[in-house]
Amino acid sequence: MKELTVSSDAPGQRLFVLGNEAIARGAIEAGVQIAAAYPGTPSSEILETLAGVAKELDMYVEWSTNEKVAFEVALAASICGVRAMASMKHVGVNVAHDPLMTASYIGAKGGLVLLSADDPSAWSSQNEQDNRYIAEQGYIPVLEPSSVQEAKEMMADAFKLSEQFGQLFMLRSVTRIGHARSDITLGEISRERRKGQFIKDRTRLVYTPREARINKPLMLERFEKIKKAVNTLPYNQLKLASGAKLGIIACGLSYSYALEAVNWLGIKDKVSILKIGTPHPLPEELVIKLLTSVKEVLVAEELDPFVELHVKAIVGERNMPVKIHGEDLLTRIGELSTRKVTEAIAKLTKTKTPVDFANIDKLEQETAPLLPWRPPALCPGCPHRASHYAVRVASRRVARDYGKEIEPIYPGDIGCYALGYNPPQEASDTIICMGGSFGIASGLARVVDAPIVAHLGDSTFFHAGIPPLVNAVYNKANITMVIMDNSATAMTGFQPHPGTGYTAMGEETVLLKPEEIARACGVKFVEVVDPFNLKEATETIEKAIRFEGPAVVVSRRLCAIIEQREKKKRKEEVIPYRVDQSKCNEKCNACIELLGCPAIIKEGTKTVIDSSLCTGCGVCAQVCPYKAIVLE
Repeated sequence: MKELTVSSDAPGQRLFVLGNEAIARGAIEAGVQIAAAYPGTPSSEILETLAGVAKELDMYVEWSTNEKVAFEVALAASICGVRAMASMKHVGVNVAHDPLMTASYIGAKGGLVLLSADDPSAWSSQNEQDNRYIAEQGYIPVLEPSSVQEAKEMMADAFKLSEQFGQLFMLRSVTRIGHARSDITLGEISRERRKGQFIKDRTRLVYTPREARINKPLMLERFEKIKKAVNTLPYNQLKLASGAKLGIIACGLSYSYALEAVNWLGIKDKVSILKIGTPHPLPEELVIKLLTSVKEVLVAEELDPFVELHVKAIVGERNMPVKIHGEDLLTRIGELSTRKVTEAIAKLTKTKTPVDFANIDKLEQETAPLLPWRPPALCPGCPHRASHYAVRVASRRVARDYGKEIEPIYPGDIGCYALGYNPPQEASDTIICMGGSFGIASGLARVVDAPIVAHLGDSTFFHAGIPPLVNAVYNKANITMVIMDNSATAMTGFQPHPGTGYTAMGEETVLLKPEEIARACGVKFVEVVDPFNLKEATETIEKAIRFEGPAVVVSRRLCAIIEQREKKKRKEEVIPYRVDQSKCNEKCNACIELLGCPAIIKEGTKTVIDSSLCTGCGVCAQVCPYKAIVLE
């Protein structure tokens, strides 16, 4: 029997998958033809899955240079009548925000879906942004799944709904949906392949003030139809319990928590529950039915009180005698859980929880100190560690010439290198958003008299680093910009980008080089260094800092993980380093305190290198003042 995969045309069969793979399967079942994205956790696996089967299923899939471009690619396909999607993490929607707001005015011809992967608890993000507010701003209907299976179903239906109502739809996933694993039931795969056709329609597609004024009423008309339709969608379900005093409105994944909670408390038949799969627009008819049947309502939703506020508005407009709870008993910080929802319901129903949570908390407090603190760290042999070291040494040399005590400033960015903000690197003084390092540096140069050395990665440079680089050149900002080029979008799974020479579908393409772009943008000082040659890298960065005006240094070395994989393929032996104890000064610790490589450890008073972790990069040997680190 042929092995089942996400591309198998096997309706009714079950397959164990990652949540993001289920979302990709939903798009496949809908017959998506164009998919574009920029990698970002927790969304990356969606496009990776589609890219893996794109040729087999006759789809076009691309990693775009950023989320704005990804959405524009999908929008263009929809305009031509082809089903298309753009997927991105929650903060990526900010980058796509500009075309997104006008796309609602345009509407959809081919089904158009935006996948927003929100990140409650900020597991891999700089904030916990709730993109339901962006959807509300843009009159974009939102589907929010409560399980992996439903995520697949919703994605498949989203394209149909988009075409039915002629409007862009958003599917809001969260980390615990996208990165959960579950078995799903496969549906039929649509084999329809449409030929895109662009029909000129300037009134709908060319947005001057005139067109905006014409199309906004049409958008509002479409949205009103959607508001009525959501009351009958299967994703919104009301179960009234006879004589229930408490009602629960649960959105997305919170519905699964609520079901577990009422079962746990043994009050399943005593509480009315409204499952919400469309937080925007709300199924108002179902909400009103619930509100008229109970005295109190608990709204369970992750992050902000989005649905809660809308429910309170309904209560206020109708002067209904119902008490609405939500953030007063739950939280707008981080993820919800079965425990949190259970405690809230137990408090409202005066039901005793079956578990002594206080005792669990006590045990946690007692055992927590026994566990070592383990912050995330750069991998052994990571070239970014060497780059950070070279930047620190070079900038401090220059800072001493200022004739006063002054600290260099290191604006950082989003990527693997952000892990260098921890000791001992302490290499990032600001981390705001993609490309923010160069922009922040330009601003700092106007108000602070200090060496300013900003850094970002190669993928981030192509995503959002070029405009602030141009700005630095145009406005003559005296800053140094270090592009840490490891030839991959490494932090999110080694996806290709314009500097790798191949596409999401594995096709060879032009290989763009950051140094050539920097020179083309007018940067006068542009140098490329190998960070593993610390002396050369440090001297070059020092020259860049001393250069009057914007300077660029590309610090290029292949990602350590990719390099080790390639060495294994070539069956090339990795020769690790060791510490010559006869030369090592046990009180020195320079290799540990300056680099923080996980392969360098202490065994009692001795410094040793774990040969199973060492990649043989040799950076520690260059740092050791006693020349005590040598090859095996």
